[in-house]
Amino acid sequence: MILTLEESIQLALSQNPYHLATEKSVEGARYKVNEAVAGFLPSLNAQGQNTLDEKVFELELPSFIPGEAPRRVPFDFTRDYQFALSLSLPLFTGGRLMAGLRQAKYNLLSTEESLRQSQHDTVFNTKQAFYGILLAREFVKVAEEAVEVANKNYENVKSMYEVGMTSKLDLLRSEVRLADLKPQLIKVKNSLRIAKLGLKSLLGLDLDQELEVRGDLFYTPAEPDVDECLIKALQNRPEVKRIGYQKKIAGEMVKIARAARLPSISLAGTYNFWADQFNFSKDTWQSFYAINLVLTVPIFNGFSSFARVAQSKALIKELEFNQKGIVDAIEFEVRQAILNLEEARETLLSQEKNVEQAQESLRIAQLSFSEGLVTSLDVIAAEATLTQVKTNYSQALYDYVMSLAELDKAMGVGWDEGEE
Repeated sequence: MILTLEESIQLALSQNPYHLATEKSVEGARYKVNEAVAGFLPSLNAQGQNTLDEKVFELELPSFIPGEAPRRVPFDFTRDYQFALSLSLPLFTGGRLMAGLRQAKYNLLSTEESLRQSQHDTVFNTKQAFYGILLAREFVKVAEEAVEVANKNYENVKSMYEVGMTSKLDLLRSEVRLADLKPQLIKVKNSLRIAKLGLKSLLGLDLDQELEVRGDLFYTPAEPDVDECLIKALQNRPEVKRIGYQKKIAGEMVKIARAARLPSISLAGTYNFWADQFNFSKDTWQSFYAINLVLTVPIFNGFSSFARVAQSKALIKELEFNQKGIVDAIEFEVRQAILNLEEARETLLSQEKNVEQAQESLRIAQLSFSEGLVTSLDVIAAEATLTQVKTNYSQALYDYVMSLAELDKAMGVGWDEGEE
């Protein structure tokens, strides 16, 4: 499997288990809205009952014949088989149902913002993992070039030693230098394998899946304006919108708590069938119905309604403080990302010049050593400097592209918007 950055992001958004879990939470929030709507609709229930055993009542009836004692006569007031349909429809709930519906809708919007935040986090993590592979690949390339240069230098010193043009010490130094670089090459190759494992885990792929990435770290000029970035961040960041919806949810909680102190009116109806025998004869079953208008007036509930109102108001205040903290944190994050971007850009431009100078220094050192003007230590030092400078350049390039990714995330910009 060969993936570009865009393909990796699309794969992460479609297969990352944590992001998929957030999508399911949005689906659950939609069903909560449906549940809130159901509260406005009538409910119809059916119930069947079979009386297995009962005690028959006996009533004492006076005798109609003078002088005789009263008689006790058993009466069966219970039917062995009963079926009932019950209907209930709320007419007035003091605004409780409407507040519950608005609360469910705000919860859906808040959950959708959580999904957007999950998308931004997933995109950023994918970029970080993808760029990490590119950086590790550059480190492998630098290490391989260093081994190749050290090997060529060793072969050159060996040839000169065999004709008596250099000392045994120079030969040993070049040999030790080559031996020291090989473990470093093994280490960076292992880092590359680990980076690939991290990306495969993030994309929800099998860790045994062979994976290669297509792309390079490159410099894209960017001069972000602080004020524009701050405005964009406060408009786009899901955290700001989500806590705004949470405040509205808390406001609806206050209305629900207050509605618990108001009377409620509902319409209730029942239709019953009963019989002492279970058959389908029309004469066996008797039926009756009742339609009731039910008024419920709360008188005393232990001050629980007042407690719920106070609790909801305290939650609103808590969310207001959290909202201020989030805004301050976003402003800090944007400013930090811009400063990191400026630092990475300056470091990158300086390292680019250092690579050219280090390459020229190594060329001069190798030529001077062939002419006997310098020792092998000078050549080894030039090699080490070039390797370090190339490593620094790759790291600076990685820091720059990651700073751009961090700024996009801080502004709440999607990866498709960021690419534009």
